[in-house]
Amino acid sequence: MTKKEFITKIAPHAAKDMQETNVAASLTIAQAALESAWGGSGLTVKANNLFGIKGKGPAGSCTMPTTEYVKGKPVKVNAAFRAYHNWGESINDHSKLIMDGVSWDRNKYKGVIGKRGADAARAIAEAGYATDPKYAQKLIALMNEYNLYQYDEPGTVRDKPASGNTGEAATVEIDGKQICSGIFINGLVSAPVRKVAEALGANVGWDGKRATVNGKLIIGSELNGDTAFAPVREVAEAAGGKVIDWIGKECKVIIQKG
Repeated sequence: MTKKEFITKIAPHAAKDMQETNVAASLTIAQAALESAWGGSGLTVKANNLFGIKGKGPAGSCTMPTTEYVKGKPVKVNAAFRAYHNWGESINDHSKLIMDGVSWDRNKYKGVIGKRGADAARAIAEAGYATDPKYAQKLIALMNEYNLYQYDEPGTVRDKPASGNTGEAATVEIDGKQICSGIFINGLVSAPVRKVAEALGANVGWDGKRATVNGKLIIGSELNGDTAFAPVREVAEAAGGKVIDWIGKECKVIIQKG
């Protein structure tokens, strides 16, 4: 199964689940891709477990080796994971875990519900879903590379230019005013980080490798000359704003303050 085939298969389930649970489809897909090695892990093949959830599931359990992080260092251990009859059960169980939490903390993942994209990734990492200290960064990188954000807003996908129209000039607008120009590549609009962030009242920094917005690392940021560019949605969410519309015919992204 290719990565594209994996996304095509799981995206409709993730989008439908989001309508029912308010758990971001982008988060569901990114976590599933990361945790299941794009559907190719032994746990997914043997037990239809996409998210590495431990315990006993509808189809019993499956003991598999896994990597845990103890004091920031990876350690190999064996653990029992939930088994499912199909991927749909795994997706439903994943969202149920986020909504219901764990027995000792029913509010553990409440901060994830309702958040989208990069904000959802940061929230679930901060809640301790995984022991990997770079978990949020890995999820956001997947969201950026495969434009998983579009599945949080399925109604806007139809209006986007065809995938072959890469490198098209785009604009970013707030309150009816154009704040900067960007470029549409592989389903994402990238624009100057500083222009977008400061228009939303946020502080911009640079850690030597990546831009930061209000102290949050912008995983998708890259230098173009002396200017850092990054996906508009990631920057807007880090700045406390959001993307509210995409006008495909004009190649325009509209953002607003949160």
